[in-house]
Amino acid sequence: MRIPTRNTPRWIIFLADLGFSILALILAYFIRFEFQPPWFEVALALRFVWIFILVRALSFIISRTYAGIIRYTSTEDTKRIFLTLGAGTIAFIILNQIRYSFFDGVYFIPNSIIILEFLLSLFAMVVSRIAVKLLYLELKDKSRDKSRVAIYGAGEAGLIAKRTIDQDAGAKKSVVAFLDDEPKKEGKKLEGTSIYHSSRADEIFEKEKIDELIISIQKLPKDKKHKMVAAALRHNVRVLTVPPVKSWINGELSVFQMRNIRIEDLLGREPILLDNKNILGYLEAKTILITGGAGSIGSELVRQIVHYHPKKVIVFDQAESPLYDLQQELQRNGLGQQCEFTIGDVRQEDRVRRLFDYFKPNVVFHAAAYKHVPLMEENPTEAVLANVKGTKVLADLSHEYNIERFVLVSTDKAVNPTNVMGATKRAAEIYVQSRSQISKTAFITTRFGNVLGSTGSVIPLFKKQIEEGGPITLTHPDVTRFFMTIPEAVQLVLEAGAMGKGGEIFVFDMGESVKIIHLAKQMIKLSGLEEGKDINIEVTGLRPGEKLFEELLTNEENTLPTHHPKILRARVREGNPEECSKQTDELISLFNAQNNEKLVRKLKEIVPEFISNNSEFSRLDD
Repeated sequence: MRIPTRNTPRWIIFLADLGFSILALILAYFIRFEFQPPWFEVALALRFVWIFILVRALSFIISRTYAGIIRYTSTEDTKRIFLTLGAGTIAFIILNQIRYSFFDGVYFIPNSIIILEFLLSLFAMVVSRIAVKLLYLELKDKSRDKSRVAIYGAGEAGLIAKRTIDQDAGAKKSVVAFLDDEPKKEGKKLEGTSIYHSSRADEIFEKEKIDELIISIQKLPKDKKHKMVAAALRHNVRVLTVPPVKSWINGELSVFQMRNIRIEDLLGREPILLDNKNILGYLEAKTILITGGAGSIGSELVRQIVHYHPKKVIVFDQAESPLYDLQQELQRNGLGQQCEFTIGDVRQEDRVRRLFDYFKPNVVFHAAAYKHVPLMEENPTEAVLANVKGTKVLADLSHEYNIERFVLVSTDKAVNPTNVMGATKRAAEIYVQSRSQISKTAFITTRFGNVLGSTGSVIPLFKKQIEEGGPITLTHPDVTRFFMTIPEAVQLVLEAGAMGKGGEIFVFDMGESVKIIHLAKQMIKLSGLEEGKDINIEVTGLRPGEKLFEELLTNEENTLPTHHPKILRARVREGNPEECSKQTDELISLFNAQNNEKLVRKLKEIVPEFISNNSEFSRLDD
């Protein structure tokens, strides 16, 4: 049905209001005299009804009750109608009293009828305007396409989601189906909406022409979430999730809180079960130093460690603004009193020694590093200075000050490295392992893959490119990567710190690696866009030092199980501590020469498995 776009002429509204008043007067007479008004009252009314019409007409003209746009009627319009009718009624009662008192002792129209007419006119004029407004909104809603919504989860959260959508007139959504894993709910209805088994998702998406899928289940197993989202994406169905109850505003869900599902929600795995007792044993009442404390891993280490009741957490980083942001965040959450925020560089031995002297840490988590592969290929001397020298400074001081535990945060790029960044991290691993042979400090290394949401990760890059309209740039269609969430990575670090005795490299069972082109295509679909139509994917070629796929172990390494099924211990070759110290010192000393070739050649001596795919350095392999 077509909606009128022109406003109703004002004279029609004026006549309609006047007509409501005349009809209200007639009805008032019938009600007052129980539908049998005396003939003399009728005759009197007919004689003086023109005075009533004149009073009402003048009041309508003076207050301009006809001037408003009815489909936008508001409480202000109702207030104006009430005052206008009230003023007219009072005026007529005054006229009645003048005639009654100074002329023939008879009212034009009985006051009781005038008051009853006022109430009836008020009701008629207000209700008519509201009715027109509601009719307009209803026709407007029907004239525009509403998104057809299916809700996954026919439980309490799903019902709340449906009611929230139904009650929000501006939501432009209509719930047409529920999907649920419980077979007993199949064929039933929830507030008039049919429930289907989740195995029929593809059929329902097609049959009901679903535009949006809302996942309402709060703790949905990852495999079920992956399966349902995959079905939705096959049918170009937009996927949203209901946020946790704790984030609802004043305990009530809003349509605007239902957000698009993120790629992180699909790549993350089931939460890791930690041995909190063991972790508490080495963190409680201890002073903890975290380098790179404002970074992706370091800041999450801080967030999790403060819950294990440490004596003090020293958050050490050279990045002023991120350090300040973390400080403000923790203070807002009432956790900042346990932390000391310190600016400095791990490469500056005097500054780090001052930290050890003053705070006397018991445990060190070393997360500070340069990690961007292309930048480190262009700046290998800085990579060595930060990743090797920084680690050496901290490891040596940890040994000197008899630190209980030293946990190095490493990367899968240290395995069979093809780039400078990975080679420097492997050199750092080797040095840390060598210290465990001569020290009472338990030197422990953790090694994992790409972290979702960290700076430099491919996912924030793809998000930015999608927001800008593309294209998404991909270095190679066959590139694969391991992924984990930041909390998962930190849980690994904490658990490894608890189980390590010294000299171990712990790796995380990260499951299957992910093909980056598949990741890019999923992100395009999750954004409601279509590849090739709304946004393109461009292959730019592998960057210097980049691998097609990442590994967590070298060919010479194998693994041993630990008490945690997700954490394995790598069996690796151990270097001679004295030889390792000598070679590391020689590598660091080459920084002053600023000669990239000499530095990379020395790096290859320390890390024999380092075979560069950077044309500038690959000839040094001979």
